[in-house]
Amino acid sequence: MLKMERVEMIKDLQTRGLGPVAIAERLGIDRKTVSKYMAMETFGERRPSHSVDKPSKLDPFKPLIREWLEEDRKNRYKQRHTAKRIHTRLMEECPGYDASYPLVQRYVKSLREDQYEEGTQELVWHPGEAQADFGEADFYDVNGEKRSYKYLCVTFPYSNAGYTQLFGGETAECVAQGLKDIFHRIGGVPRRIVFDNASGVGRRVSEHVRMAEFFLRFKAHYGFQVTFCNPAAGHEKGNVENKVGYFRRNLFVPIQTVVDVRVFNEQLLERCEKDWQREHYKKGTSIERLFSDDRRALLYLPTASFPVCRYARLKTDGYGKFQVDGK
Repeated sequence: MLKMERVEMIKDLQTRGLGPVAIAERLGIDRKTVSKYMAMETFGERRPSHSVDKPSKLDPFKPLIREWLEEDRKNRYKQRHTAKRIHTRLMEECPGYDASYPLVQRYVKSLREDQYEEGTQELVWHPGEAQADFGEADFYDVNGEKRSYKYLCVTFPYSNAGYTQLFGGETAECVAQGLKDIFHRIGGVPRRIVFDNASGVGRRVSEHVRMAEFFLRFKAHYGFQVTFCNPAAGHEKGNVENKVGYFRRNLFVPIQTVVDVRVFNEQLLERCEKDWQREHYKKGTSIERLFSDDRRALLYLPTASFPVCRYARLKTDGYGKFQVDGK
């Protein structure tokens, strides 16, 4: 089949009155080939035809493979089926299975390519909505020893404004303290907060998330709505995921020294707000100006402050010692 550049030359010479023999001699192309293209009336692309799959030994087991891979999307990446593991399970669990591993490998590859091509729709975020997630980074203590801290990130996708606060863990109490400090800093409460897969504030069981009693009290006190991301759906909180990395690179490099976490967190609030002077990556105006829209959409702060603490009755051993959360 000739390239379109050569075909165009044939049609051009044809319009000038040259015959197939003369065109063939001038272009060095077989005369029959020239005649074929001279007779063609349309050169539009052909509609792609659907290939018909030939019967395969794998056909009876394809629904089961698709079911396993669909279930995998809810699991950790490192605990998902490989093509090799699927082949092994089929041999062990399915009588009559005798397909080859390369056949399974090709089918699994095609399914995963289809998943990647599904794409995701860009979500629309309104003023006053927020996302929250945790990151982790190393810091030096007062003795110069390195230790790891969790840092809570809260972002406002409409404006791309964000805050971060340092904590020793990801408990519901840590989340509540971080949110409370940010709420009082901005003078209001986001109408809705999107959280990661229940990290810190609840526990996911299958498709349902059960929020911790403490966090339910905190949520009721401030009146915001909560949405949890679906498993394997990072795009639902892409703004805060990006901000987790942004804060790590821009606020915690080089490694920072933390003498007093409370003082350090106060400084972080100020440093985050200084970052709002830059222009929004899409909207052509400053983050600070856009955040004024976020601020106007916030809920009012309640008159009473929420006590971020948990009370517990504990028994001591013979030495007067006790454990909290197993420690």
